[in-house]
Amino acid sequence: MLEIERKWRVTGVPADLPAPDRIRQGYLTDGDGGEVRLRERAGRCILTAKRGQGLVREEGEIEVTAAQLNTLWPLTKGRRLTKQRHTWTERGARLELDVYSGALTGLVVLEVEFSSETEAMAWQPPDWVGDELTGVAGWSNGALARQGAPSPLNAT
Repeated sequence: MLEIERKWRVTGVPADLPAPDRIRQGYLTDGDGGEVRLRERAGRCILTAKRGQGLVREEGEIEVTAAQLNTLWPLTKGRRLTKQRHTWTERGARLELDVYSGALTGLVVLEVEFSSETEAMAWQPPDWVGDELTGVAGWSNGALARQGAPSPLNAT
């Protein structure tokens, strides 16, 4: 399956956000054009493999049990992050606003998935977002989990 996604830094969090889900995710491997991650969100445990970089990537997901996630979780040491995700639909797209915690406290990012590259390139983000991070080195979730936010936090 293809994932077509754009990503931006958020400069002003909008009012009236829907209630968030807490996400913890860790990376079993990240680099060389691919990643394998574990994610726990809203009582679901997911193992995801992604290949590629930038706007379009290949992605496959399978649900795993909590016991399976907990067995593999120690292998993600040093490559983990936590965040609160607010999800809603606006401007004909599904928006996911991530508010990071822990070492990434202060970082807020908007991710939007699309059904085509044409749709992705035509979509205009709301005025409360800042610089686009799609494909920018150091800003993937895997890179953030592994090395933290690029310094200073407001750099792109």
